[in-house]
Amino acid sequence: MTSALIYPHIEKVAGQPARLQRIPRVRVAQIVMDYLAYGWSVEEICRQHPYLMQSEAHAAMAYYFDFQAEIDREIRMEWEQVQQENSLLSRSPFFVRMRAKGLL
Repeated sequence: MTSALIYPHIEKVAGQPARLQRIPRVRVAQIVMDYLAYGWSVEEICRQHPYLMQSEAHAAMAYYFDFQAEIDREIRMEWEQVQQENSLLSRSPFFVRMRAKGLL
């Protein structure tokens, strides 16, 4: 028999990304990306995003450390999707001219 872990402030619905309960548009992965990309502490994350409570950011980080593979996979999939979408965009005439001149 296994007991389910409960994370205050975090909502996880099967098949969906983990999110903040109070602000469902904010995913755990978004908070974690600031930690990974900038090395920000929970306190700094909350300074940069004043709508976050420290308890929410701490809960998000705890969730990440317990389910790191899940969140890392979510981040990787999002990165790959952005890269794929960027490759499909047509370049503006300005971009093409600047690239031809070696300025970009």
